[in-house]
Amino acid sequence: MTRPAILTRPPPRAVSQQNVLLFRIYVAYRSMLSVVLLIMLISPNTRQLVGALNPPLYVGVASAYLASSALLLAALAWQWRFNQRALFGVFLVDIIAVVLMADASGGMISGLPVLLVVTVAASSVMIPNRTLATLLAALSSLAILSDTVWLILRNSLELNALFPAGLLGLLIFGVSLMVQFVATRLGRAEELARSRASDLYNLQRLNEQIVQHMQTGILLVADSGAVRVMNKAASVMLSPERPITMEQGRKLSDYSEDLAQQFQHWRETQQHRAQPFRVAEDAPAVIAHFRELQSGGERETLVFIEDYTPITRYAQSLKLNSLGRLTASIAHEIRNPLGAISHAAQLLHESSGLSEPDRRLTDIILQHSRRVNQTVESVLQISRREPPRPEYILLAEWLPNFVGNYLDSGKDMAEITIDCSYPDLLVEFDQENLQRVLTNLLDNALRHSRMAIGKETARIEVSLDFTKHQCLIDVIDAGTGVPAQEQPLLFEPFYTTVSEGSGMGLFLCKELCEMNNADLYYRSTTRGESCFRVALNQRDL
Repeated sequence: MTRPAILTRPPPRAVSQQNVLLFRIYVAYRSMLSVVLLIMLISPNTRQLVGALNPPLYVGVASAYLASSALLLAALAWQWRFNQRALFGVFLVDIIAVVLMADASGGMISGLPVLLVVTVAASSVMIPNRTLATLLAALSSLAILSDTVWLILRNSLELNALFPAGLLGLLIFGVSLMVQFVATRLGRAEELARSRASDLYNLQRLNEQIVQHMQTGILLVADSGAVRVMNKAASVMLSPERPITMEQGRKLSDYSEDLAQQFQHWRETQQHRAQPFRVAEDAPAVIAHFRELQSGGERETLVFIEDYTPITRYAQSLKLNSLGRLTASIAHEIRNPLGAISHAAQLLHESSGLSEPDRRLTDIILQHSRRVNQTVESVLQISRREPPRPEYILLAEWLPNFVGNYLDSGKDMAEITIDCSYPDLLVEFDQENLQRVLTNLLDNALRHSRMAIGKETARIEVSLDFTKHQCLIDVIDAGTGVPAQEQPLLFEPFYTTVSEGSGMGLFLCKELCEMNNADLYYRSTTRGESCFRVALNQRDL
């Protein structure tokens, strides 16, 4: 598509990255806490709250706590990876530091042991292993109770201090278990969200790949007629000479006025009767369908562009099948009386007592009998056609041999030139079919050149269309050309512009080309010459 995906690929290690972010927040917290604890010892207003029993121990532990925070900040700056063991060590150090500072400040009276609740809660969130998290909670509770008993034995606390120490231990255990439960649920929810986001992203990418490789062209068009999105097939059918990255934001009228008019008519009436159209003279016919979408406050439309050629070929195939069955049923009935008429006219023409006007009439009978027989033969040839046997043909060698044989078959006075500058060019075609196609096209070219300039001349030019990956064989004559109003009828059966023609030659040529995955159409050269072009798939050595 011509615009980026709406969804972005989820990061592969989003959980680890979140833990790193949480650990950074915790390191910032413990750094601020260590600074505050040192300031409380220095400040006159809070000096009596901390370090009352053992100021040197308090200062030493608080300073070491601050130094460890600085080391952790440096490690985070260097993007050091923290595993579960490292995190367990950090939280264990925090527990020991808080308990020692609480011991130097009077135990439970100082209120410092409450800080262990934050440490245990943080460990329960960041350590996925629930056993290690519970172990930290147990160590915290034991450390508080042990320090309280120690202070009681030293007569620094009363015996009743065991009750708040026990309650705090229970609180620490409760907080640890509750946070572990919530963290586990949140982790599962986050993992589910990441899994669904990944599935949505993959589904979107799959849809984009399907749309890109569809044979049907798809365009997303705004109400103003601007193309917002188009797939590769639409780009090939509407603008094969430009890359798809240039197509976003252009108007439908930039591709085809017929398409823009059909879109506008459908917008106004909500009714659409599909009409084939061409974006260029030598482009295949396409057909458009419209489906409305609702996107926010602005209406958008899906435009489906389909190649009309398969439909035409299918209709033509049905017509040929019907024509073949009809021909097979009446060929015998036509040929028998036609043969009798022709034979009788020939005998009458050989009569010695026949006058000159009557002889002229017999000539007309014979001429038109041959023409009717030729028409029947052409139709039978089409109805009995066999599947092609394609092979690779080296055009630079094959064309001169073909033209030489063609001239030897009674066209000695004709002048045919070949322009092929690709000595290694291979095309895939049934050799017999290609010979029949070029023979018919050269017959027409020489006939129309003789009618226009009195001389039988034709030119065969070979070129490459790198955009469509095709080899082009042009058969050019010196005739006056075909009027624009008659060009759509050129390949219709029984249509002819000369009295001696059957009207089946070009029709048969086009059928043979389509059987070999090629195309035949009429065009005018840049110098105004009449030209029939055969577009074949190419294969370079």
